[in-house]
Amino acid sequence: MTDAPEPSGQTIGLAVPIPEPYGRELQDWRRSFGDPLADAIPAHITLLPPTALTAADRDGVYEHLDKVAARFAPFRVHLRGTATFLPVSPVVFVALAQGISACERLSDAIRTGPLAVDLSFPYHPHVTVAHHVSEEAMDNAFDTLAGYDAGFDVAAFSLYEHGDDGYWRRERDFVLTGEAARV
Repeated sequence: MTDAPEPSGQTIGLAVPIPEPYGRELQDWRRSFGDPLADAIPAHITLLPPTALTAADRDGVYEHLDKVAARFAPFRVHLRGTATFLPVSPVVFVALAQGISACERLSDAIRTGPLAVDLSFPYHPHVTVAHHVSEEAMDNAFDTLAGYDAGFDVAAFSLYEHGDDGYWRRERDFVLTGEAARV
């Protein structure tokens, strides 16, 4: 989820929430780097960027997301180190060392049917820790979290709604119930 201009209607986003204690820890770091959106956006890995949704579309979207969740098995995410989207975008993020392909496949499946959207940039799963901050703050974020290391299991993805107050709120989880791939 980002701070992109809101289209008319309700705006949703889909993401893998970062569980505690890591979610609060990364959000606290984001705040410490001076990111103005640190309190408005919970720590997450975006699967679907901000997307307009009408009330009439809601049931079809939920049905679509239930079907997607039923096709995917839980997976592991390992966050490690930092990277940046510079010079394309002034963002510092914590990188995924494990779970990249699972997030890519899940995002691709979500962005079909009623949620088929074109992306502004190629999809790259990550956890933003600094955006809309000074170059010095970006360097600080990059260096401070370079050794960051955390792992967790992902058993669901979540639908977030963007409130009139500018805050993103987790509204519904979609549990991954598919079988694990056989190796």
